[in-house]
Amino acid sequence: MGRKITANLYMTLDGRGAFPKYPGSDRVMKEANDFWRDMWTSRFDDVTTVIMGRRSFTGHRRVWTEKARTPDDPQYLIDYSRWLDRVEKVCLSTRLRSPGWENSRVMKGDLSKIVAKIKKEKGGNIIAEGGPRLILEFIRKDLADDYRLVMQPVVYGRGPNYWGALSKQRTLKLLSSKTMEDGELLLHYEPVRGRWK
Repeated sequence: MGRKITANLYMTLDGRGAFPKYPGSDRVMKEANDFWRDMWTSRFDDVTTVIMGRRSFTGHRRVWTEKARTPDDPQYLIDYSRWLDRVEKVCLSTRLRSPGWENSRVMKGDLSKIVAKIKKEKGGNIIAEGGPRLILEFIRKDLADDYRLVMQPVVYGRGPNYWGALSKQRTLKLLSSKTMEDGELLLHYEPVRGRWK
């Protein structure tokens, strides 16, 4: 299959790309929980590229580099920041000229062509970590090989929406599901290709 692309989604029950507060959401974790392990820690060895939209990229650059860590931060956050600094990061933007982050590059143009180019390059698997607008384009163009979703137990009613108009349905097969201690659902799907597209 070559390089596999996973689309990461973090959403409320009504499909909003937001991180609202709810009971337990502000708990300080000293060790990685199931969410963190499934979405990130378990992927450190096989993922070598992360694709982000501009806003996601600049937000991650501000908050998640190793330079942004403090001595009091838990080890799993330090490990994540070191990994994120090390992997290749692709920022999709027509406005950003220089990435300003090690192991990063800015690309623009048709998403399908960009993804095809990246998949032909040497490296391990790829995560698309870009927020609703970018992930919706991955869905529309059928570019992801699997989807990992974190469903938060909130109907939020505002903010960017993951769901938008599609020219045809996208059918997914559930690979796994977990319920977390504060009511979040971790869902892992792969696309069903062929007549059920």
